[in-house]
Order: sequence, then C-alpha cells, then structure tokens
Amino acid sequence: MAGRNRAPRYTASNGPRGFRDGPRPVMTQGSRPLPLHPALLEEELEIRREDMRRIASENRHLADDHMMLRRELAAAQDEIQRLGQVIPQLRADKELQARELIQKGLKLESELRATEPLKSEVMKLRAESEKLSTVRQELSTKVQGLTKDLTRLQAENKQLPMMRADVDALHQELNRAREAIEYEKKANVEQMEQKQAMEKNLISLARELEKLRVELSADPRGRGLGALIF
Repeated sequence: MAGRNRAPRYTASNGPRGFRDGPRPVMTQGSRPLPLHPALLEEELEIRREDMRRIASENRHLADDHMMLRRELAAAQDEIQRLGQVIPQLRADKELQARELIQKGLKLESELRATEPLKSEVMKLRAESEKLSTVRQELSTKVQGLTKDLTRLQAENKQLPMMRADVDALHQELNRAREAIEYEKKANVEQMEQKQAMEKNLISLARELEKLRVELSADPRGRGLGALIF
C-alpha cells in the first residue's frame, strides 16, 4: 500500500518523459548549426545524466509500488476467495439459528398461552393478599391505638386518688375564695356607700360655698371677704 496515492515525480523544468529541453543549437544563415562550446556540452551531458539517474530512481520506486500492488491484489483476491467460501456457511448458520429462534419463540408462546389461567389466578391471589395486608395494617394500627388508650387509662386510674384529693383541695380553695370575694364585696359596698356619702357632702359643701360666694359678690361690703374665701 506504500505505492498508492503517489504522484509522478515531475518538475517544472522537465516534461512527462523526464528530459529537459536542452539548449537549442545556434543557427546561421546556412543550413548547418554552429558547433557548441565544450563547456556547454559538458553541462548538457551532466544535466542528461542527472535526469537519467532521477528517472532510474523513479522507475525503481514504480517497480516497488507495482510489486506491492501486485501483492496487495493477490492478498485481496485470496481474501475474496476465502469470504466466498465462508459466506455460504455463515448464511446456513444464520438460517439455522433463525429457525431455532423461531421454534423457541413458538414454544414460549405456547407455554405462555398455557399459563394464562395460572396467571389470572396468581393475579387474583395477589390482589387478595394485598387486601389482607392492608386490613392487617389497619388492625395493627387500631390495636396500637387501643393499647395506648389502655395504658393511658391505667395511668389515669392510678392517679385517681391523687386527683380526688386535688379536687377536694380545689373545692376548699374555691369555698375560701368565695368567702373572701363575699367579704370583699361587703367591704367594697361599705366603702362605696362611704364614698357616695362623702361625695354628697362635698357636693353640698360646694353648693353652699358657691351660694355664699354669690351672696358676697352681690354685697359690696363682702367682696373683699369673698376674694379671700376663693
């Protein structure tokens, strides 16, 4: 494969045949060209030799590429021949596997059809089992609640004597509070009556003072005394 995609080794100064365009001979007016200088001939010969060496190298590369391509072609032909022998066997194996898979599928389908009644029965039993599980959970929750209530009632029953004593003490305290409230009410009534009597006395006194002030204001002789009073 090393020789593939290899471009011809041409340069800008040579053609497809690998030869340079040499210097054209100098023409005269006659039919014969003038002889070239020996140095020019030597340079031209060296150019020709370089071209020949390059062409020989390219020919060797082309020969190597050709040989490699022939080897690759032979290997590809061998591979094609081998695949041509293997493909029918692969097809036969695939067809055999396909038939076996089809038979297995038909067998499984038949077995599934045979298990349809069992499947419906299993689903029914599963639904009943889930229902019973739900009922069991509900009963367990109720039992736990009743157990808590029973424990609480038992604790409360143990506290009944103490609660009764507390209730009796509360009754006594309530009676004492009622008596104190009644006493306070009576005291408040007496204080209210005294307060009302004092207010009445103050109102009466204020009226008397107002009346006296008016009388003194009306009497010219008593104006100075009225000013001293107020």
